[in-house]
Amino acid sequence: MAFFKSLSLISISLLITLLFITSIRAATIDITNNCPDTVWAAAVPGGGRPLNKGETWTINPAAGTAGARVWARTGCNFDGAGRGSCQTGDCGGVLECSAFGQPPNTLAEYALNQFNNLDFFDISLVDGFNVPMDFSPTSGGCTRGIRCTADINGQCPSELRAPGGCNNPCTVFKTDEYCCNSGNCGPTTFSRFFKERCPDAYSYPKDDPTSTFTCPGGTNYKVVFCP
Repeated sequence: MAFFKSLSLISISLLITLLFITSIRAATIDITNNCPDTVWAAAVPGGGRPLNKGETWTINPAAGTAGARVWARTGCNFDGAGRGSCQTGDCGGVLECSAFGQPPNTLAEYALNQFNNLDFFDISLVDGFNVPMDFSPTSGGCTRGIRCTADINGQCPSELRAPGGCNNPCTVFKTDEYCCNSGNCGPTTFSRFFKERCPDAYSYPKDDPTSTFTCPGGTNYKVVFCP
């Protein structure tokens, strides 16, 4: 009798777990290119594809996804097998990305259904900048979107200039001052260059207080290149 009672308790526990899992739904992220030229959108998880001006690609990351990125690749050339390279944001010479992109590239980063069932999202310039970006919620009553639309490429300091973009100083100098490898670093002249032009974006790795935003889990989002 106790055996069957235990089974019943296990069944109830499994049912509650399944109900909890199904109540947390995946997000929808619409990725749109408003740039005048083709960009090759990339997402991990998600893959990648070319987007002409005005085209949109929709991805559906699973609930609980963390450490995820969306970015634009520029100056790409791929063959019929999806092999090639990009001037900015290249992810190992493939069209369908499974690895992160090479700097410089503007990043939309997110983690879904985390602490208190909140989504965390940000725009990061820690890998530099290649195209302007908007990253905003589109549902759930969450209205605080973030943008980085300054002419960073045109105003980029000479030390950080790169073909097609503007590098973050960590990429160029690779020192602890800029890369925060020891976890003990602060703003620099170069990070202030990015922060002054895009106040909502990460300008260096420890720029958390002014650069991380939240929405309730289950919110949908849009990423727009050249908004």
